[in-house]
Amino acid sequence: MKNINFGLIGVSGYIAPRHLQAIKNNNCLLDACVDVNDSVGIIDKYFEDCKFFNKFEPFERYLSKSQFSNNKIDYISICSPNYLHDTHIRFALQNNCNVICEKPVVLYPHNLINIREIEKKTKKKVYTILQLRNHPNVKKIIEEVKKNKNRTYDIDLTYITFRGPWYYYSWKGDINKSGGITTNIGIHLFDLLYYIFGSCKENIIHLNEHNKASGYLELEKAKVKWFLSIDKSDLQRVSNNGQNSFRSMTINGKEFDLSYGFEDLHDISYRDILNGKGFTTDEVFETINIVSQIRLEKPVSNNKNKHPLLKV
Repeated sequence: MKNINFGLIGVSGYIAPRHLQAIKNNNCLLDACVDVNDSVGIIDKYFEDCKFFNKFEPFERYLSKSQFSNNKIDYISICSPNYLHDTHIRFALQNNCNVICEKPVVLYPHNLINIREIEKKTKKKVYTILQLRNHPNVKKIIEEVKKNKNRTYDIDLTYITFRGPWYYYSWKGDINKSGGITTNIGIHLFDLLYYIFGSCKENIIHLNEHNKASGYLELEKAKVKWFLSIDKSDLQRVSNNGQNSFRSMTINGKEFDLSYGFEDLHDISYRDILNGKGFTTDEVFETINIVSQIRLEKPVSNNKNKHPLLKV
């Protein structure tokens, strides 16, 4: 049986090691990777013979040639900056590869429409990593929601994770490249809310700054007050334990724990994808629409449904 071969775009990035581990742990091979940054010694820990390119053109040439060899690359994993995902997905599809892309898979809903058309033409698939959907505690909440079909839930969501000055100088600090903190940092939380509690009925923004944002979401089965921040002063307001992050999600007053169980979620995501059960572009359209609206909407001044941290 032929080994499943991977290529990887963005191998020096923060999240790339999770993908390297998932490829290895699912008994696949990483044949080639590319990154403009050549500080990628971590590859050796996983794939000693992986070919590395620090320019896209030779990587493209290698990938193109591989499609006519016995060593064809089957999947391209994408860990590049958010604003490049759309281009890299189209590149992979047009080179006859399936795609596994880190979230956000794209920045705007209309990008997904174009990608779906290319998927149809190439008969290849685009999958994205939504690892929190596989978290054991999430599955418990889903079961509870299914049992209580007519119940609605009141949710307070707070996620504060400190980022230093480097963040604002990197592509992550540029809203046109990252989508801002609600997209770059918050998207997995918004996806989780949609996945558990249904489609968005109302999306109100109370605060939208470069380092923090807050608002109110009304979903089919939940009313959500949310607050995201990378500002250290916000972290000091809610915690004095010296940690660099604070996560809190209360559902009808009960704390929902997401502080553990992340270690192998990328492995599980890859396993599901390789078995034809991964999350496709159809799964992410609603979440991309939510964060895109947040990015474009102007904050409102009324105090209705504001997150508690905005009232302090």
